Formats: sequence, structure tokens, C-alpha cells
Amino acid sequence: MTGIGAEIRSVRLNRADSTTRGQRARATYDYGRLVPDRITLHGIAARGRHGWFAYEQEQGQPFVVDVDLGIDTRPAAASDELSDTVDYGTLAEAVVGIVEGEPVKLVETLAQRIADVCLDDTRVHDVEVTVHKPEAPTTVPVSDVTVTIRRART
Repeated sequence: MTGIGAEIRSVRLNRADSTTRGQRARATYDYGRLVPDRITLHGIAARGRHGWFAYEQEQGQPFVVDVDLGIDTRPAAASDELSDTVDYGTLAEAVVGIVEGEPVKLVETLAQRIADVCLDDTRVHDVEVTVHKPEAPTTVPVSDVTVTIRRART
């Protein structure tokens, strides 16, 4: 194709290429590979005994956890087998086990423990963990206190 039609087609192709580059720039990279797929669990609820104050560790309080995993889901999509992806039911149980387990003083420590368990699965490239502590003791009313951490495989 020549003339104005070829020029318009060329501009459209260039725009498409730049959009693709933009999408890639926003995606997560690991080991030079594009990892745009995410598995997210919102609202994993459990009671834990975490906190700076002794009464928090004695009485306990509710915690809610959100976990967002960067994982290539293509193997699971191709095979349609649970064994080729993260079993989010098992992951949710592990998160509850951590929250209900050994007390820590800081929500940051709790979030790190959860991130470590997520990254134990070598298919997980990166993780974002948000721990909600809705009944955190504060001197002024707040509806929620959260700590969000992001960790990637190194």
C-alpha cells in the first residue's frame, strides 16, 4: 500500500505498538519476563493476638488480610489443572494460620510473615499484602488501620 492510506496505517500501527509498550510498562517484571497476571484474595478474616500492648496479645482482635499475587496463569489456563496454579483456598488457610498463630507486636511483622509464605511458592513472582487492623487502639477514632507491603522474588 502506498500514499495516504499507507501513512494512516503506519500511524495506527505505531499507536498500537506504543499502547502495548505502555501496558508492558505498567505490568510487573521479574527475571526479564512480563508477569501481568494477578490472583487476588480480599477479606481473609481471622482473630489474632498481635499488637504492641499486652492486652492486645491477651484478648486478641479481628484482622483482615488482602493478598495480591503476581503469577503467570498461562500454564493453569492451558492445562485447566489446579496443580498448575496457586490454590487460593490453601493459601487463605495458610494466611489464617499465620494470623491466628504466634503473636507479634507490629502489623508490619505480620504482613512480612504472610508475604514470605506467599513467596515460598516459586511460581509467585511478587506479592502485595495488606493487613487491616480495624480495632487498632488509637487516640482518635479511625475506621481502619492498614499496612501494605510489596515484595518480589530476588
